[in-house]
Amino acid sequence: MSFQLPNYKQPNFDQEPFLSAPDARIVVVAIDGVAPEHYHALSIYPEYYKIKGQWILASESRMDGVPVLKTDGTIQVVEFRNLSVGDKVIVGRSEDGHEGIYIYAKGFCVNDTNSEVFAFRSGRSRETAYSIDYDQLYELLNHEKDNGYIVWVLGPAVVFDYDSRQALSALIARGYAHAILAGNAMATHDLEAALFGTALGQNTYNQQSPPNAHYHHLDVINKAREAGSLKLLLEKEAIQEGVVYSAYINNVPLVLAGSIRDDGPLPPVIADVYQAQDEMRKHTRKATTIICLATQLHTIAAGNMTPAYTRRNGEIRPVYIYCVDIAEFAVNKLKDRGSLEVTTLVTNVQDFLVHLKNNLM
Repeated sequence: MSFQLPNYKQPNFDQEPFLSAPDARIVVVAIDGVAPEHYHALSIYPEYYKIKGQWILASESRMDGVPVLKTDGTIQVVEFRNLSVGDKVIVGRSEDGHEGIYIYAKGFCVNDTNSEVFAFRSGRSRETAYSIDYDQLYELLNHEKDNGYIVWVLGPAVVFDYDSRQALSALIARGYAHAILAGNAMATHDLEAALFGTALGQNTYNQQSPPNAHYHHLDVINKAREAGSLKLLLEKEAIQEGVVYSAYINNVPLVLAGSIRDDGPLPPVIADVYQAQDEMRKHTRKATTIICLATQLHTIAAGNMTPAYTRRNGEIRPVYIYCVDIAEFAVNKLKDRGSLEVTTLVTNVQDFLVHLKNNLM
């Protein structure tokens, strides 16, 4: 059966309490980067604001952003640091419409009349059966390949194993990635594997640690810095395989955000965290599916700037988020941070990637 996006059911604004609700209150920003008192901060869900008697949906939403009414009548979501004097910020802390603000979490809801109120194993853990999640993800990715925007958020563990690195490279080459968000380590160890066959000094296939192999990742960084860019490094060292190579050769944007722990770093790593956030958001705001693999902090960062919905081709559709990690704590952390619309899989990301490659190709 082919994948079908769920239909979005708009709220019925032709009934109470929406008809008698006042227009949303607006206060003008007086200081750059400072929101007015009683500002409204967004959730991950669709939010509507009553402006001149009409309920308007915020476009390209983001959790913890501030809704700003623009001169063209649209409502844009702006980070606090990007607020400017004169911006018209919507204020109010209620969610039920009586202040002209309505948070709508049921647009994609499907009523399940067969579920019991009480049931065992209703959470997500290492004991969960994930067969249906895999099958649904295969269908989803085949749909999104040509009709969506798939963003991968990657930790270095995805390139520590020979088979998973090859699997991810193949998925990128076959069009199952439209952007990659990662850090210095993932790219460094992928390039290390291409040049030396190791990742953090250990052979990606037989797990052996050759003499002085702990220098390999530093040698890669040094070579890249000498070359001046990853593109020039790939050419100079004749690298023709791996995740970084697949991204570059297939024109898939690779955003590498810096960390206090970084060695080097590689030339394209963005040291300014807010510049990195802006570059990441360019892709999360377009995302229709996000797959986060074995990177807790990067996953939370991406999840917090990704809404539960997006507007594509004039239609409102859900954004699917998958969080995959071997640790239950890591996958639950994203939900703890407010990104509730996420499917979690507690499994080895290396096995996960091989499953995807084997079932999509």
